Amino acid sequence: MIHAGMVGLGAWGWNVARSFAALPECRLVACCDLDPKRLDAAAKAWPGLVGYKDYDEMLRHDKVEAVIIASSAVTHYQLVKKALLLDRDVFVEKPFTLNVAEAEELAELAEKKKRILMVGHLLEYHPVVRQLKSMIHKGELGSVYYIYTQRVNLGKIRKDENALWSFAPHDISQILFMLDMLPTDVSVRGQSYIQKGVEDVAFVSLFFENRIMAHIHLSWLDPHKVRRTTIVGSEKMAVFDDVEASEKLRIYHNHAEPVQPKTYGESIQVSFGDILIPRVQMTEPLKLECQHFIDCVRDRKEPLSNAQDGLRVVRILEAAQKSLEQDGVPVRIQGDHGNLHRPVSTNRDWYSMRS
Repeated sequence: MIHAGMVGLGAWGWNVARSFAALPECRLVACCDLDPKRLDAAAKAWPGLVGYKDYDEMLRHDKVEAVIIASSAVTHYQLVKKALLLDRDVFVEKPFTLNVAEAEELAELAEKKKRILMVGHLLEYHPVVRQLKSMIHKGELGSVYYIYTQRVNLGKIRKDENALWSFAPHDISQILFMLDMLPTDVSVRGQSYIQKGVEDVAFVSLFFENRIMAHIHLSWLDPHKVRRTTIVGSEKMAVFDDVEASEKLRIYHNHAEPVQPKTYGESIQVSFGDILIPRVQMTEPLKLECQHFIDCVRDRKEPLSNAQDGLRVVRILEAAQKSLEQDGVPVRIQGDHGNLHRPVSTNRDWYSMRS
């Protein structure tokens, strides 16, 4: 049994707490939030939970082995650092930190203290994303040409982070995970409509060494809630729609290819085929993510979305922010742009790996 302390009981933090509390190998023994109503609600939801308004006091709880952080992004660095210094394992929601220097420091500290440090890159645990990663690496889509994602809705409008930092960690981590490589540079344009200096909409373009492109549309000023990823390959195309209740993945047997021309009109051949809706064994991604953290704490193994994974995403976000401030000027991303050498597994592999 892993005893954990929870920090941040907002709308998403409550979901995270619920998921950890439901795991048989985890027991929430403490929580911390500035809102006494949330603390009271947590105490009623999970009997035996001790509520704290002071984080340092919660860390002194003698049974807290692991700390789960789902507070605002600006607090992540200080909260994670304090927990690591007291030899606690840590799960922290995205974004890991708000700059590269802080992310590097925390990654080094976790390694020095031999602590588990995991970042909440939820889509890396989504069964559909894992299936797409497997398909890409098996060559089932052919060569990947480009990827584009949409993460838009109306609200929640934040004050302490823009739409780039609030939404993009999901899409960036998903793209890096599926392609297993880092982009070379990034270009971003966006605008602040509601609050000066806080961009409500952003269009992110990532470029890779092998000519793959990825485009990300982010906004909290949109009439529809859209969570969609489209992958265009030389042989097939795939669409992952996370808003769909059941048919989340569609594979299109469509492609275009050059041929030896006989006449002008025959220079490009377009092929339209069947649309396949594959069966994907679905389990709530948040449950899988939380279970993975508990498994890593128990078995002392490195998480899939570890500190280095969080650092890679923050590097891209920081470069993207610089491009945004320069009205879309491409910014080079520091680091190795080659293969990340992360495991490729099918859904069946993932579930058997958990068991």
